[in-house]
Amino acid sequence: MTDTENADLLLTVEKVLDDIRPHLMVDGGNIEIVELTEEGVLKIKWLGNCESCSMSLFTMKAGIEQAVIGKVPHVTSIIAVNGVNQ
Repeated sequence: MTDTENADLLLTVEKVLDDIRPHLMVDGGNIEIVELTEEGVLKIKWLGNCESCSMSLFTMKAGIEQAVIGKVPHVTSIIAVNGVNQ
């Protein structure tokens, strides 16, 4: 994948996350992209209250992962690099 293709994918992922962020911010949390690997693994970092929330894994699997993979098929999985569910 070229740098331009990767940048385009990351921009698309950011747009999907922008739709999700208001729901996280209501509870004092947020999410940040750390890296998108060649294999399609999206690494994220929980911010704010999401970092210590026991529901973060559920939020990632039931909300974030479904939304991102549904709109960005190159993304095969999402993992958190921090938080209670790392």
